[in-house]
Amino acid sequence: ALLDLSGVHQLTGTWMGSTTIPCTYVPSEGFTQQTLSWSVERDSSTSTIFWRDDSGDHILLSKYRGRVSVPKNSPGDASLLIENLEMPDSGHYTCQVIWRSTDDSLITREVTTTVKVVKVAATKPIIRAGEPGLTLPAGASTSLTCEASGSPPISYRWFRSAPAGTAELLSSGAELAWPSLRPSDSGTYFCEAQNR
Repeated sequence: ALLDLSGVHQLTGTWMGSTTIPCTYVPSEGFTQQTLSWSVERDSSTSTIFWRDDSGDHILLSKYRGRVSVPKNSPGDASLLIENLEMPDSGHYTCQVIWRSTDDSLITREVTTTVKVVKVAATKPIIRAGEPGLTLPAGASTSLTCEASGSPPISYRWFRSAPAGTAELLSSGAELAWPSLRPSDSGTYFCEAQNR
């Protein structure tokens, strides 16, 4: 089909994360993109977020300023990137493109995607070692990295098991690094991931 917009019906975004709402087409000879707009419908009112024409890009809704963008210099890609997703960003997003043909007629196409913003709890973290095998000579350097997924921001804490089943808090941050290992660094280490 000539100049059809492709997108997706539904999309789930993670609160505080970012998402790209796809809207693409195959550029065709003889058709020039005149305008591109993105609008959002929520609570049965529709507002235009983004407008692109010969004069450039315009973000019309202040609550999206600094958080939305559309690829530049990428013909056929009209996708909308939204960063720092907020719960009220959930809604129906419509991408509309108008082309002018060589005989000066206008063609309009649009595609609508339902976006749902969800809060995702931090997953059980995994620990990645700087190198395979964690039996290392004294004086070597090594590191452990804690990784979890979920709604950002995710904070990390490292513990080391201590006598009598207790744990000693070592540091906060995803990486635990030793510039030069000592024999006393042998032990069992735990990491904890947490988000809001």
